[in-house]
Amino acid sequence: MTSAGNLSRWTLMTLGSLMLAGCSWFSWLPWVGDDEKEDKTKPAELVKFAAEINLDRQWRASIGEGLGKKYLRLTPVVVADRVIAADGYGKLEARNRFTGKRLWRSEIDSLESGWFSGFNFLDRRDPSFLAGGVGAGDGIALLGTTEGYVVAVDVASGSEQWRTNLGSEILSTPTVADDLVFAQSIDGRLVGLDRDSGEVLWTYDNQLPILTLRGTSSPVVADGIVYAGFANGKLVALRASSGEPIWEHRVMLPEGRSELERMVDVDTKPLLVGGAVYIGAYQGRVKSLSRRDGRALWEQEISTFLDLAEGYSQVYSVDEEDVITAIDQQTGDVVWVQEDFKRRQLSSPVAFSNYLAVGDAEGYLHVIAQRDGRHLGRRKLDGDGIRTVGVVADTMLYVLGNSGGLHALEIELK
Repeated sequence: MTSAGNLSRWTLMTLGSLMLAGCSWFSWLPWVGDDEKEDKTKPAELVKFAAEINLDRQWRASIGEGLGKKYLRLTPVVVADRVIAADGYGKLEARNRFTGKRLWRSEIDSLESGWFSGFNFLDRRDPSFLAGGVGAGDGIALLGTTEGYVVAVDVASGSEQWRTNLGSEILSTPTVADDLVFAQSIDGRLVGLDRDSGEVLWTYDNQLPILTLRGTSSPVVADGIVYAGFANGKLVALRASSGEPIWEHRVMLPEGRSELERMVDVDTKPLLVGGAVYIGAYQGRVKSLSRRDGRALWEQEISTFLDLAEGYSQVYSVDEEDVITAIDQQTGDVVWVQEDFKRRQLSSPVAFSNYLAVGDAEGYLHVIAQRDGRHLGRRKLDGDGIRTVGVVADTMLYVLGNSGGLHALEIELK
């Protein structure tokens, strides 16, 4: 990668010198002689707009050492009067969601000792190991680790209840429902565990393609059915109590000659709204399916690996170029497209009230209107960037920045 980059830079410098000398036969190249073309390697510049809202910060707290450099997306979770958040290095905290006061702090494991002491010797610059979470329900909070552990802690006290090793990295958020915990590992397995003991009750295996994105869809449970996406382009509905398959739907069929072209990972979390489930695939489509039988209701050709959001009778996606699209939930028609954030490495969107919020790699939180996608407000929160916007409770939006800052924000009209 480095050698290729150096060669490319040398080639561009040589071409530049020749053009300055008056050589015109390079004019067929797309980047020659067109200064007005958009630079497709740099993030889009921030646009100017008349802000219609203020992002009023109610409190800020530091959660451990942050999320590190491994593209971890540890989303906070709200449980009753507390918000629970984790860093990438084993720290888990519960804060009063109204005041930010710390209620408890737990250390899932230590980097200096224990079963992580010799882990990841090839990447000593970033020894983070918490990778999946935070999930919560039935009185427990759930985390996944790069060593394959699912860890459950008590929501009230932060004390560890159990941990179970699934044998492969847990990059997604475990979930809990009906006295069961559901966790998805990077090797294509979905596992149902006992909520009280962590005992594995059933396993659903799915064959992985040769090449996949580094990410995993997080399972969602409703009405006794668990929905999960997989790297082979499929969405599967299983009976939650037993893991018995009910239906499966191929969101995207692999196409192309190379393994890179054939990547169709379903890394988006299934989004359930009424009788429909919405899902997206990388190099594929965003689809609406019937929850009853997996029948396709509509589709749009949008490549995404980020979670979807819904509100205002619309579904919102952020594609691989960081273009935001609003799609009518019923018809599948595109309502509006927002292209001002191209290549800014957006987070998954969060919809609440009349707003849609996304974070970017420069640490800005952007708020746009669900109705038409126009800019409403923005605020810089974290110099290290924002990979996950967070969660909404009542009128408060909780955002976890990459450096570990947990922000509680409210929107005020100007």
